[in-house]
Amino acid sequence: MKIYDEKHIKNIALLGAPKSGKTLLAEDMLFEAGITHRRGTIEGKNTVSDYHEIEQERGNSVFATCLHTEWRDYKINIIDTPGFDDFGGEMIASLRVADTCVVVINAQHGVEVSTDLIWNYVDRFQKPVIFAINQVDHPKSDFESALLSLQKRFGAAVTQVQYPLNQGEGFNAIIDLLKMVMYKFPTEGGKPKKLPIPENEKERADQLHNALVEKAAENDEKLMEKYFEAGTLDEDEMRTGLKLGMIHHDVFPVFCMSAKKNMGSGRMMGFIDNVAPTPGEAKPEMTTAGKEIEFDPTKAAALFVFKSHIEPNLGRLSFFKVISGVVTSTSELVNSDTNAVERFHQLYIMDGKNRQPVDKLVAGDIGATLKLKETYTNQTLHAKGFDVTIAPIEFPEPRIRTAVIAHSKNDDEKIGEVLQKIHQEDPTLLVEYSRELKQLLISGQGELHLTVCKWFLEKMYNLHVDFVSPRISYRETIRKNASASYRHKKQSGGAGQFGEVYMKIEPYVEGMPEPTEFSVRGKEVIDLEWGGKLVFYNCIVGGVIDTRFIPSILKGVMEKMEEGPITGSYVRDVRVMVHDGKMHPVDSNDISFKIAGMMAFKDAFMRAEPQLLEPIVELEVVVPEEIVGDVMGDLQTRRSMIVGIDTRGNYQVIKARTPLAELDRYSTSLRSLSQGRGTFSQRMADFVPVPFDLQQKLAKGSKVAEMEMA
Repeated sequence: MKIYDEKHIKNIALLGAPKSGKTLLAEDMLFEAGITHRRGTIEGKNTVSDYHEIEQERGNSVFATCLHTEWRDYKINIIDTPGFDDFGGEMIASLRVADTCVVVINAQHGVEVSTDLIWNYVDRFQKPVIFAINQVDHPKSDFESALLSLQKRFGAAVTQVQYPLNQGEGFNAIIDLLKMVMYKFPTEGGKPKKLPIPENEKERADQLHNALVEKAAENDEKLMEKYFEAGTLDEDEMRTGLKLGMIHHDVFPVFCMSAKKNMGSGRMMGFIDNVAPTPGEAKPEMTTAGKEIEFDPTKAAALFVFKSHIEPNLGRLSFFKVISGVVTSTSELVNSDTNAVERFHQLYIMDGKNRQPVDKLVAGDIGATLKLKETYTNQTLHAKGFDVTIAPIEFPEPRIRTAVIAHSKNDDEKIGEVLQKIHQEDPTLLVEYSRELKQLLISGQGELHLTVCKWFLEKMYNLHVDFVSPRISYRETIRKNASASYRHKKQSGGAGQFGEVYMKIEPYVEGMPEPTEFSVRGKEVIDLEWGGKLVFYNCIVGGVIDTRFIPSILKGVMEKMEEGPITGSYVRDVRVMVHDGKMHPVDSNDISFKIAGMMAFKDAFMRAEPQLLEPIVELEVVVPEEIVGDVMGDLQTRRSMIVGIDTRGNYQVIKARTPLAELDRYSTSLRSLSQGRGTFSQRMADFVPVPFDLQQKLAKGSKVAEMEMA
């Protein structure tokens, strides 16, 4: 296929709420350019981008899919993204390499919660934006309301370029305010006729055209001078002004269309060709060292892997954007993270699952290759001697987690390996084995995200699992001082075991005064890996315990702190003073004092009013104003403390402190309460005491579990 230079490449990401029509718009764009010879449908399960079995089964996009089209001497790389926020990682990776975002809006609904969530990503990257109001052929289409919702949410930058005639079931024409013509489509859609604007629409079209001219002029001083002198701008001058406005996020052009009937996509592609920035005109990439890299094909080669996908019977496909230079099908590039040399054997332009081999790709282009040995998502490959690392994508933190239990114990190891493979494809799905909880955990963006993971385990790898609620990472501490002693004595016919330890324990608080009742011989402050501290004092006088046994006593205390007496949770924030004891000249050894220290600590802990602590998260819930009351009521049943309510665009942000134990499957509850219009994020805050009745219940449950396991 033809190789395009950096001045004739456009990279766009199709974004939008679920059911807004992104996938059908992508079908139109490929069909109009002759890349395909028929347009697929969601119902027919034959679209180019939604080709994965799970996407066809569910009827919506799960992965970001790379496509391309060629339109009037330009190559347009298209990335069709999922609409659900559960797959936000796919959107973010796509946004990172796109140079323009086409945000598809459902003409029935206008700005939706998903639109706002997507906008958070768009705004972070400050990419140029085109709004495409789709489904103007729907009986309930309301273009004006949809446009008004865009203007209300995104301000004066929203710039009308088109409006529909006969919207609804009779839709067949678009008034174009840039070219000042009417596009009239045949009943079956496709190529329209260019016609004069009808007389009864001329006044409205002229007013909107003048507003468009003024908006274009605002972005350049020379254009503004020309506009003041002549009172207008020609089409090329308007394109220049609109492009500058898009690059600076001051202009968001609005188009209208029916992707289902293939009406309007060709005109938008022409606008993308003529106005949307090329990679060289867009913002340059940044390195981890904070330096800019221009998309220059004359420089040394560098590429950034933004997505990986494992295809059955094929291997791992690595999708990348060429940042600098030229990459060929015989290139040898160095991984900036590992210094491993990767040898290319083929390059592809991807259209869904279809691969088109190419010999080379230039700076700014997007492509794929197979079977890179040691390179994964978010890594940089560069020419030897051109030491550069592209700043990695910052993926969102997980919002939900679950424990994974295999139906067959024989599959445990394999499940861990497969989950790590899935993580390599999808960095927003985190995998860990919790030594504390003794569970294999996965964390993701929502219930749907985890459901897709389970589907892959079962359908693609034949591994059958259950997802169960994960245990909670409680902590244990004490509320008062207590003392205890323990004598460990064992005689078994030869050398025995003997060690006796007296200790006092206290709750530890940062900045508390040093103990005065004992003579301190040594002090060790230990920052515990699970949070909090242990402060250990050697207060032995007179040599009743030899100094060489003190580390063994500390080791015993530490072992017991890893499995607290109440629920087996980690212990934190305790001060221990070993102040007396006894030893035997023959039978005392390290193991004896380790056991004595452990048991003395356990006894003292149970006398010191043990307190169970539970993890608290800071929760932010974003919902429409009309359901704030319902959501707050639900949060209060989850023992939440509401700390504030803010406004974000058209939505309310409820801020709360909530016990982690109360958030199991919260995403499902919120989706039900908000009819899919709410979202949330959370981050760990601290640990606070558990209510007494709940502590008793948890302690009893822990003892029952121990008995069942014994």
